[in-house]
Parts: sequence; C-alpha cells; structure tokens
Amino acid sequence: MFDQSGQWKHLETFDDFDNGLSELIDLWSSTSKTVTKTVKASALAHFKEDLEAAILQWTDNRAKSKKYAAIAKELAEFEEALK
Repeated sequence: MFDQSGQWKHLETFDDFDNGLSELIDLWSSTSKTVTKTVKASALAHFKEDLEAAILQWTDNRAKSKKYAAIAKELAEFEEALK
C-alpha cells in the first residue's frame, strides 16, 4: 500500500488487493502514534479508489469480476465494523 517514503503504491493485481486489505486492517488496528487518523483515512480512500478501478477494468471478465467483488464485500464488512 504505502512504500518506504510514505507514497501510495497503486494496487493492480488480485494479490495486491488481497494483501492490501490485510495491510489496511492492520493499519487501522495500529496504535502507533505515527499512524494518524488522516493516514488511516487516506489509505482507506486510496484502497477504495483502486478497487473501484479494478472492478471497472474487469467488469467483462466474470471470473476476475467475482474475485474483486469478494474483496469489495470484505472491505464493506470492515467498514461496517469501523462504525
């Protein structure tokens, strides 16, 4: 998700999203003072933006579309848990 310099690395493959969701959850669970609410919100927004782009890219590919839909469902469950 974020590289060593703190810049967002766009997620491109299913594995990127699968691993990225775990990293996102870990980030939101972090109690480190360097992980501010702004950093958390930014990571969530970037993740969602990249996921939406991937879903649109693979809309005509049923197998890939299902995989990305599963990630979107997990993300929605995570967001619900945040509330």
